[in-house]
Amino acid sequence: MCRVVTPDLRGFGGTRLGDDPPSLDLMADDVAALLDEEGVDRAVVGGQSMGGYVTMAFCRRHPDRVLGVILADTKAVADVDAARANRERIAQAVLNGENGVLVDEVLPTLLGPTTKARRAMVSGRVRGMVQSAPAPAVAWAQRAMAARPDSFDTLRALKAPALVLVGEEDELSPRSDAEAMTEAIPDARLTVIERAGHLSAVEDPEAFNRAVADFVKGLAV
Repeated sequence: MCRVVTPDLRGFGGTRLGDDPPSLDLMADDVAALLDEEGVDRAVVGGQSMGGYVTMAFCRRHPDRVLGVILADTKAVADVDAARANRERIAQAVLNGENGVLVDEVLPTLLGPTTKARRAMVSGRVRGMVQSAPAPAVAWAQRAMAARPDSFDTLRALKAPALVLVGEEDELSPRSDAEAMTEAIPDARLTVIERAGHLSAVEDPEAFNRAVADFVKGLAV
């Protein structure tokens, strides 16, 4: 039996965005503060997509609090110049009220072809999540991700076991990125979620949760 603590990253859910400059390190410190509030000293820490970036920042800043690591549909490399420029373009667009950029450009990249073709309820749910995302939080997060460093040194220094997951149909963070992270981490396993895209935890939660449960059960804690 595991206790699960699910944080709202700042600006999303019920968490205030605040006035701090965009920073994944700040989000990682928020997670550490939440663990303090919950009375949790060490934990298996994980995240998907941007949550994976936050997880790697957490490992870099709070390594002694990590019992295990879960990295899903994410990557350790920093953005190239073109990617950073595109994130800034999206940030400016949403702040200017052009929310269509999220539905027209971001949403299509989040789900795999199988989900788009066969899982209408999942597609509708994700569309609703994208449309309801607060513009200031979206812009802040885009800028925080654009500023993130390469995290391969962080992964090589990990002293805890890791599970790397990737959707078979993920085009944003494809299997090659997952394999590179798995190779960098001293103790890591790779699981591919078949017929799922970038949001594998949403597209096939049963397979995703099964992989996570098996990983956690195998930890000597």
